[in-house]
Amino acid sequence: MSEHYDVAIIGAGVSGVYSAWQLKKTFPGKRIAVFEGSDRIGGRLLSVKAPDVSNMVTELGGMRILDAKRQPLIHALLDEINQFTSLPDPIETYPFPVDTPANIAYLRDVRLRLSNYQDNPHAVPYNYSPDAFGKTPGALVIEAFEKIVPGITAIDLTEQQRREMAMNAEFNGKMLYEQGFWNVLQVVMSSEDYSYCRDGGGYNSTLSNWNAADAIPWFLTDFGDGVEYLGFKQGFQSVPLALARELQAIGGELLLGHKLNGFEQVNGVFNLHFTSELAITAYNDIQCTATHVVLAMPRRSIDLLEQNCPVLQQPEVKTLTGSVTPRPLFKLFTTYASPWWVEQSGIEAGRSVTDMPVRQTYYWPTDDGQPALQGPAILMASYDDGVNVGFWDGYRQKRGLAWKQQLEVLPLPDHKAFTGRLLKQQQVDPQWEAHQAPAAMMAEVTRQVNLMHDVSGADAAQTLPLQAAFRDWGDDPYGGGWNSWNIGVQSDDVAQNIVQPLANTHLYICGEAYSHSQGWVEGALQTAQLMLAKLKAQLEA
Repeated sequence: MSEHYDVAIIGAGVSGVYSAWQLKKTFPGKRIAVFEGSDRIGGRLLSVKAPDVSNMVTELGGMRILDAKRQPLIHALLDEINQFTSLPDPIETYPFPVDTPANIAYLRDVRLRLSNYQDNPHAVPYNYSPDAFGKTPGALVIEAFEKIVPGITAIDLTEQQRREMAMNAEFNGKMLYEQGFWNVLQVVMSSEDYSYCRDGGGYNSTLSNWNAADAIPWFLTDFGDGVEYLGFKQGFQSVPLALARELQAIGGELLLGHKLNGFEQVNGVFNLHFTSELAITAYNDIQCTATHVVLAMPRRSIDLLEQNCPVLQQPEVKTLTGSVTPRPLFKLFTTYASPWWVEQSGIEAGRSVTDMPVRQTYYWPTDDGQPALQGPAILMASYDDGVNVGFWDGYRQKRGLAWKQQLEVLPLPDHKAFTGRLLKQQQVDPQWEAHQAPAAMMAEVTRQVNLMHDVSGADAAQTLPLQAAFRDWGDDPYGGGWNSWNIGVQSDDVAQNIVQPLANTHLYICGEAYSHSQGWVEGALQTAQLMLAKLKAQLEA
């Protein structure tokens, strides 16, 4: 006889474990379970300890949050979590620097400091317009917004007010939400201005062609004036881990290694079919039933389920789930005997940018948020998105194979690092080992990082990494590191409707993908709260 659950939540990312914790807290007598296909909690949060670097935590997934004014939900949640009796240590944050004057911009084979955008604009290798002269890429983009939606950059506006302005705005005789972000930017700035903003900004997908009415307020919140970022002393993954621990402490259930293959509804009850890993080489099909099912997952994961889920094949559901596009993100961390960039380039913190495929390099801070000035050190050597992710395909195993083999990542055929030194198994975080970068990838990222920092000859010996790990979030089942609203979508309507896509069916969907804080844990919490309002009403009825 199969197990029955009042609520089965699929996905142990933030939205999944948060929703389960909230439900179990409110309905202690209900049977609430979270099912996760992989062997870990956190979804696209993946905090990993690098070998032989004891005072740093790398973030192969999400790495930061914004200030409490811009992201109130995650800050309120952290306050709640820090009251958990099940929490061994409080979750603490630190200021996370991004752009400092000393950081490098290596663009079109010209090496600049970020300060040169304003104090030496003649050196910037773009034939940009007079309006762009002496302005940073971010400032130029924000000026363009004023030409598209006059008044939207006023500092006293809330994000909600900006969203309403953008969604109701017309531009060139057409509603803004019906137009692409790239398209409207090209109307108000030259092609060289746009290239300068895209290259200097460090991201490709943020200025790509997604829904302009969503992109503008999103950009102002994420990259506008006065934005402050915060990192996590023990890693961002500590947040979902704390929620999962508290969920179990109050009687909720958590089943890892349960990959949902499909489900159908019979007489108002869902039959769910899982593949459960029982041993290294043995798998077994598990079935259970549930009155309510929550899909706490990104669009790509839903797409993978669709062929085995008749409910997801219904046109009204497909229209909602198909309203966003997954955006690939790629991260690669490298470790060193010392922070060579301090001596070689005079850089301590923040990031440098380039138009080469590595795109962004972050000088990783210590656990307390301080610059690493001596001893073992780490770079996030590459943080890139969009088309640049495909560059690394030639240095790695074929994407997509891992999920088909019921694994989150494929085992590497060769565990030797770039230096040829074997990893000491007992000292290595299993997640770091699982995500080790192949030697060819390490060699290529080193070449690009050296070029950015003008390192060559004998000095290059210091820049050889000891170890490296990478994560491509474009791989299944994630499909991307974040999701963006499609052109022509009225996102407010979708965000409200997708949390229960069929009024008379107890199927619910939540996650960052369908929020107004796409790419952020704040977005996962937004949709979870909308979903919980619907589901709690059903459970109370």
